[in-house]
Amino acid sequence: MSNQYRVGVIGCGSISNLHMTGYNGDERFQVVAASDPVDEALNSFCGRYDIAGRYADARKMLDEEALDVISICTWHKLHAPMTIAACARKPKAILCEKPMGTNMGECDEMMIAAERNEVKLAIAHQRRFNPAWTDARNLLAAGAVGAPKHVCASGGQGLLNDCSHIFDFMRYVMSDPAAQWVIGNIERKTDRYERDIRIEDRSAGIIGFDNGAIGMLLQELAPGRQGGTVYGEDGILDVSETRVRLLSSKTGTWEERPSVGEDNSVRQARELADWLDGTLEAYRGEANNGRAAVEIIMAIYESA
Repeated sequence: MSNQYRVGVIGCGSISNLHMTGYNGDERFQVVAASDPVDEALNSFCGRYDIAGRYADARKMLDEEALDVISICTWHKLHAPMTIAACARKPKAILCEKPMGTNMGECDEMMIAAERNEVKLAIAHQRRFNPAWTDARNLLAAGAVGAPKHVCASGGQGLLNDCSHIFDFMRYVMSDPAAQWVIGNIERKTDRYERDIRIEDRSAGIIGFDNGAIGMLLQELAPGRQGGTVYGEDGILDVSETRVRLLSSKTGTWEERPSVGEDNSVRQARELADWLDGTLEAYRGEANNGRAAVEIIMAIYESA
C-alpha cells in the first residue's frame, strides 16, 4: 500500500484551487482541513472539495490536525510567517506559493526554520512542471541550439508576482545556473498595488548567469507571456506554456513542438509525493530555486 499524506491548506483564494487540482490528481494525498479568516472563502472552498476540517485560525488547524503536508496559499506578505509557524509543527513538507518571500531575510528565515525542523520546503513555481518548459530544458541540455547565449522575456503585474515566474523560467530552462550579477532599473510614478504590495509601473533587468548566458527582462515594456526566447550558438528556442518552437542551424526551418504531458499542478503534487516517499532524490520545486528568483528581483531593486 502506498503512503498516505494528510494535507492542510492555508488560504482559500483562487490559487488554492490549483493546489487542489494537484492533490486530487494523486491518491497519496488526502486534504483533510483548510483555514481562512474569511468565512465565505473558507466555506466555499471546503464545500467545493468536501473538506471536513474548517478553521478561521491557521495555527489552530496546525495544532489540531496532525498534518503531513501544508499548502500555503496566502498573499505574499504571509508566506514567511505562515511557513515558519507551519515548520514549528514539524510536518513532512510545506508547499508555499510564489514568490517565496518579499525580501531575502524572509526567504532565509523560511529555509532556516525548515532545516531546523527537518521539513521539506518547496515553492510552487508550478510552471517548472509545464511540459513545454521541460521540453525546452531538455532540448537545451541536449545541445539542440548549442550553448545558450541570451534569454529574453517580458512580464507584467510587478516583479515579485508575475515576473518571479519569468526569472524562474530563465533558470529552469538552462538547468538552473546561478545569477552572478544583475543590472536593473524601475519606474514607479503611480500607486499600483498587487495583493497589497506596491509594484512598479515598469522595470528592466539584465542578469549574468554563471553558464555565460545573459538574461533580459522587460516588465510592462512589451507584451508579457509565461515563457521567453532562448538564443543559442546554433539556433533559437521560442517557448510558451503551450509549445516550443525550435529553429536549428542544421535544418534552417522552424519546428513546432506542442506541449504534451501531465497538468502542471498534478505533476507538481505527484513529484512532491515521490520526494516524500524517498523515490525522488531532488525535487525541482525545492526552496533554493524559489529563493534564487527572489534574489534576482531584490538585486534589480538594489541596482535601481
